[in-house]
Amino acid sequence: MAPSKPRVRFAPSPTGYLHIGGARTALFNYLYAKRYGGTFILRMEDTDQERSTPESVKAILDGLNWLGLDWDEGPGKEDPKYGPYFQTQRLDTYRKHADQLLAEGKAFRCYCTREEISQRREAVEKAKGQGSYRYEGTCHDLKGPPPGKKQEDAVLRFRMPAGEGTVSFDDKVLGTITKAHSDLDDWVMMRADGIPLYNYGCVIDDHLMDITLVSRGQEHVNSTFPQLMLYKALGWTPPDFAHLPLILGPDREKLSKRKHPEADVMLHKRTGIMQEALLNFVIRLGWSHGNDEVITREQMVEWFDFDGVGSTSGVWNPEKLQWLNQQWFKLLPPAVVAERLVPFLEARGFQAKGDARLEPLVLALRERSRTLNEMANTASIYFKSGVTLDEKAAAKHLSGDSLNLLRQAREQLAALPAWTVEPLDGVVKTVSEAAQVGMGKVAQPIRVAITGNTTSPGIGETLLLVGRDEALRRIDAALTRGT
Repeated sequence: MAPSKPRVRFAPSPTGYLHIGGARTALFNYLYAKRYGGTFILRMEDTDQERSTPESVKAILDGLNWLGLDWDEGPGKEDPKYGPYFQTQRLDTYRKHADQLLAEGKAFRCYCTREEISQRREAVEKAKGQGSYRYEGTCHDLKGPPPGKKQEDAVLRFRMPAGEGTVSFDDKVLGTITKAHSDLDDWVMMRADGIPLYNYGCVIDDHLMDITLVSRGQEHVNSTFPQLMLYKALGWTPPDFAHLPLILGPDREKLSKRKHPEADVMLHKRTGIMQEALLNFVIRLGWSHGNDEVITREQMVEWFDFDGVGSTSGVWNPEKLQWLNQQWFKLLPPAVVAERLVPFLEARGFQAKGDARLEPLVLALRERSRTLNEMANTASIYFKSGVTLDEKAAAKHLSGDSLNLLRQAREQLAALPAWTVEPLDGVVKTVSEAAQVGMGKVAQPIRVAITGNTTSPGIGETLLLVGRDEALRRIDAALTRGT
């Protein structure tokens, strides 16, 4: 049963972009907080000083803002009781608790260099053929720096309790998980420069921020055990944990930006996926609600809980994402889709903002378009001057009797008092009946003349969207071509 007012956090490392996996974690935490009237907190674990630049932080914020995952507490929404929300601004806090652990004998200084540890690890793994290295306890009982070493060069390690024992927790997704103390070593809490490592910093922050639930990817399961040992050493009650399934790329390997460009949330904005569709797609990578596929945000908030999260990895399916995007073209008001289409048209050199044809264009093209990029490509023929004819289509539909039918249609179109769909369709019908041919024999030459090819929305809609003057110019050019 969820607490009445849960406090859940999303704590990314700002290293250049918002990862799809991170977006899913943020979404799950956001929905859990909203469903139960709690607080969604954003905290930046920015201790990787080379990669955690202001630009990297902005990339996280931009991604969350685009997805509409607004945080209740965090950067720009500081609560003086819990902030600051950047780990690099909390170094004194980490030092204070580290000093307490040192004084109580629950941590110790380790003077082994990174190079020495690497050499030992390599030797152990080479001797065993495989397996993992565990710190031998070299500095476990030292009372001071060894010869040639200085205290300020030491890292701080957590002192694992002696003797047998186990540590376990009940995961909201995976159930009860247990590990023996013998599988854990004296892990590094803080570097010599005072920068906390993940297992240490996140425990201190989660406790001091009153976090009640930690939801994160399954790759962090093993991190939970040393963290629980730290909670115990400090006399603190740990939060609940939920470890989410991995997300795999189409090649069934873990989704990563190095191998999978689609791992970057903002790539999808640039390619014309709408935020509603991406969230809809992402929530289904690991969570389900019956057979529901198209899920609104309101339904997500109403339905979400961790009992619907599976333990098997979700697989990226680009076709499914594009299908969902098309469904959202039809679910959202045309005005909303039209507004989002404008930047894609402007990128193609068209002044589309405020154009009265935008909403009719969305209605005409949403059944044929999977992304805003595709919609803009198709819509381009309605904004530019002139059209490039497909030679195969022109040879078939702009020659012989077809040109004569096109000429007759042109005369009647030019004479119309109102350039609206009904009379435009009426011209096609009138000309076809007079010539005793099917309506397609008239519509196709018009369609090829004004779009350059044989596919478009209904001919009346197409003529309306191109506009009277431009449509007549294109028809005249086609007639001139055929003479």
